[in-house]
Amino acid sequence: MTETVKLKSPIDGSIYAERPVATDQAVNAAVERAKAAQEKWAQVPIVERGKYILAMLEALVAMTDEIVPEIAWQMGRPVRYGGEFGGVKERTNYMVEIAEQALKSVPASNPKDGFRRYVKKDPLGVVMVIAPWNYPYLTAVNTIVPALMAGNAVILKHAAQTLLVGERFQQAFDKAGLPKGVFQNVVLSHAQTEKLLGSGKIDHVNFTGSVGGGRAIEKAAAGTFMTLGLELGGKDPAYVLPDAKMDHTVANLVDGAFYNSGQCCCGIERVYVHEKVYDEFVEGFIAETKNYVVGNPLEQATTMGPMAQARFADLIREQKAEALRKGAKAHINMKVANDKAGSPYLAPEVLTEVDHQMSVMREESFGPIVGIMKVRNDEEAIALMNDSAYGLTASIWTRDTERAVAIGNRVETGTVFMNRCDYLDPALVWTGVKDTGKGAGLSAIGYDNLTRPKSFHLREAI
Repeated sequence: MTETVKLKSPIDGSIYAERPVATDQAVNAAVERAKAAQEKWAQVPIVERGKYILAMLEALVAMTDEIVPEIAWQMGRPVRYGGEFGGVKERTNYMVEIAEQALKSVPASNPKDGFRRYVKKDPLGVVMVIAPWNYPYLTAVNTIVPALMAGNAVILKHAAQTLLVGERFQQAFDKAGLPKGVFQNVVLSHAQTEKLLGSGKIDHVNFTGSVGGGRAIEKAAAGTFMTLGLELGGKDPAYVLPDAKMDHTVANLVDGAFYNSGQCCCGIERVYVHEKVYDEFVEGFIAETKNYVVGNPLEQATTMGPMAQARFADLIREQKAEALRKGAKAHINMKVANDKAGSPYLAPEVLTEVDHQMSVMREESFGPIVGIMKVRNDEEAIALMNDSAYGLTASIWTRDTERAVAIGNRVETGTVFMNRCDYLDPALVWTGVKDTGKGAGLSAIGYDNLTRPKSFHLREAI
């Protein structure tokens, strides 16, 4: 019997899509096609590569009307938000725009008569992208676009929960006329993925997902010497200072905590508020949260759909129950149809009277729940923000830029925000510290992670 991957829709529990897993022979053939295609692709001028990428983007955006409800069926995001193509366009256009400059050879800093010396940036070869379901287009383009622009071939394995996204990328690249084999979408089992990573035939893997998944990737790739890009867990904090513009801060932090049902890599999961503005902030945060409408994501009125899988919602229920047992106070307690154990439908929740003995303040939630703690000063806030195994982003809410920089310098994180959160700027590197992973994406630095340096030391006068 042929092994298949089934996509169970969070909307109604139906099997929305089912695809056969590739045979081992098909996987090997895909890798060989990628290797052969990459050698030719690397000879294509960067400007020409960019034309293919932008044609792919145009083809992808043209599918918007089909893709938006498709995303809702696959992972539950409401159709009212229109997919992810604002960010996809911004990141794709920027990475294409900077490619020539970012990939230029770097001359030696100390010229010598009679010599030409420089470092060339060569493509790595075959890049494998293991993409997640939560932002299935945005997270994938972070690596697909710069990898191809740098002259690599790409093999995409998308999450089972968003199987159809990989097919959409393939359709868009095919319509753009990208040479065969340069980009390939594959459906693999976990065992096949591990086998492929351990084969020595992949030169770089980029994975976005759980810490456990990242460790499995590292273990599978051990001994191959491939390079790794791993964006793993997060528990992103916010710190609200006394001079914060309160209406702006509340609106943005509520959105940062609950957009996409809280299923954001850099979503806000814990908030520390200076005691001088704590009561005002909590009151505003609760009021704003109560405006959410939880329900069927295919309906325009819905502002929060189901979580992608019931087990993710059950984890949030467990974190809330544990926090309440330990003395936390819940403020929303919204009644939502089907909000029960074993269901992906879940109302947003705001907790106070929390502390770092509760899992909701220490372990990744990746769902619509947030804890708010009162702090006395910057020192206490910094200590609490750093009391985490993770470090993707941290946001600081104040009108004092220098104070934000001083605090940010001491926070263990990949990105420091001031007066905004939950956003990737393609001109800035996307990276993390501690258990959030390793490697870097976007910006010119992202190109450095998808190329290898090759030195040329040429004596011209002999």
